[in-house]
Amino acid sequence: MDDEPLTDWAERRDAKIGRLRAVPVMPGDGPRASHLNPDAPRAIERWNGHTWELFGFAASLVEAQAILYPEANEPSRSRPVPKPLGSGKHRKPQTPRPDGGGRAER
Repeated sequence: MDDEPLTDWAERRDAKIGRLRAVPVMPGDGPRASHLNPDAPRAIERWNGHTWELFGFAASLVEAQAILYPEANEPSRSRPVPKPLGSGKHRKPQTPRPDGGGRAER
């Protein structure tokens, strides 16, 4: 058989315990996609290994994202600041002429 060992499955399941998700609070069967109502309140739910349980509330999508992804709100000091891109002109570099001539720099 090609079944995976039960211990591998249990490790994968246990790794998901504590995961959070935001669910829009809408009456009835209204739209549930977060991008449709960014100002709608959100219920923050936590996975306990068997079911999603209520963890907290957020007033909007922005507040919910701050709860779900706190590392995105903190400035990172460990990564170097990326160098801005150039002007977008990709030209082959000029090779110097043997007579010393060439194009003048602008």
